Amino acid sequence: MNYISTRNSGKKTSFEHVFLKGLSEEGGLFIPEKLKKFDYKELKELSKLDYRNLAFHIIKLFTGNFLDEKNLKNLIDKSYSNFREENVVKISKFNHNHILELYHGPTLAFKDIAMQLIGNFYEYYLQKNNKKISIIVATSGDTGAAAIDAIRGKKNINIFVLHPHNKISSVQRKLMTTTRDANVYNLAIEGNFDDCQNLVKSMFSDITFANSINMSGVNSINWARIVAQTVYYFYSYFQIGKQNISFSVPTGNFGDVYAGYIAKKMGLPISKLIVATNQNDILHRAISKGDYKSSKVQETISPSMDIQVASNFERLLYDLYDKNCEKVKNIMNSIKDNSFKIDQDKLKDLQIDFVSESLNENEIITTIKKFYEENKIVIDPHTAIGVGAVEKLNLSDVVILSTAHPCKFPVAIEKAISKIEKLPESLNYVNDKEEKFDVISNDLEKVKDYVLRSI
Repeated sequence: MNYISTRNSGKKTSFEHVFLKGLSEEGGLFIPEKLKKFDYKELKELSKLDYRNLAFHIIKLFTGNFLDEKNLKNLIDKSYSNFREENVVKISKFNHNHILELYHGPTLAFKDIAMQLIGNFYEYYLQKNNKKISIIVATSGDTGAAAIDAIRGKKNINIFVLHPHNKISSVQRKLMTTTRDANVYNLAIEGNFDDCQNLVKSMFSDITFANSINMSGVNSINWARIVAQTVYYFYSYFQIGKQNISFSVPTGNFGDVYAGYIAKKMGLPISKLIVATNQNDILHRAISKGDYKSSKVQETISPSMDIQVASNFERLLYDLYDKNCEKVKNIMNSIKDNSFKIDQDKLKDLQIDFVSESLNENEIITTIKKFYEENKIVIDPHTAIGVGAVEKLNLSDVVILSTAHPCKFPVAIEKAISKIEKLPESLNYVNDKEEKFDVISNDLEKVKDYVLRSI
């Protein structure tokens, strides 16, 4: 499979390049030149597979000659061997909908599903090619912990995680900062998640700096993450066995819901993809009205969604605007200027696949409380947004993605149901271990200097 950039469709590249670089030299995002589309017979055969074998059959379509089938199978098995569910995810029915629990990995968030695989991909590549690499990643809460767990202790690789100082939950922070491995560096940036993400993008765009440290990234812009996340859309659809299923996806950076869009383009008959946001609702405004203009980020009880500019939205815009790279470049410039509005005809095309809704803080707390009273299940604030969006849209036959364990958000849970969800026993150690992180101002040169000195 060949890959192109949303800002340069004329230059073809390999999965290896896409995986290692994350971002194209033009600042665009990598996408496959063509996608495999499964027919009904092929989908029926895939529906018989367990999670690991399904992952193998889907992921192998995208990896080219990066690794052979035997190694891919082994790495998938290794990646999911430490999940608390045999089939990686868990599906529960309630009323006319389903909850898809994606948080049974080592750091209690859906990010583990892609990140464990990516960590093993890196280790395989670096051992095979005798190279060293530096990963730099921004996190709004969960990506950092998942990336650290997947990378820590591995040879020939350092990881630098930028999180917004005092703007993620204490449990989210401790899952990152109590790691003692020498190849892990935590940077608390004095700013918000968008600031962290802009710092990482700026370092990628500085080709001299990026090449000097052999920089790579595992944010949701990395195509390998999108690929790994498409699998649970297929798996849950097959397990439920109904036609016309929709998915409600708590959405920040648009990566997880974009994976659902890719699954649909590959032939999975998904009805609608529901983009569920908190009061940082730029994506809801964009999808419902075409208004893609950012405002000030508000701190909320769902910090992983405290984002304004959703990076992966560029991939959708590329499709929406007829795969026109120059148009995408112009759009991204107007987004920077905060002046972009989706054309009405394009908005109608977008709404064929997507619908959206947002919840404010009170609605999130009310949803957690109501869901617990009716189902005796505790859900985290992000999952609550997925549930609440479905209720506000009055939809049924929806799979709601449950993206994080509720114990990661004790303040919100206690406020909603006067109860604190405990960490799984295997992770209790983070409450007592000393944290290790450095507070750094939102200054590109200071962050680059920190990375260079650390290496």
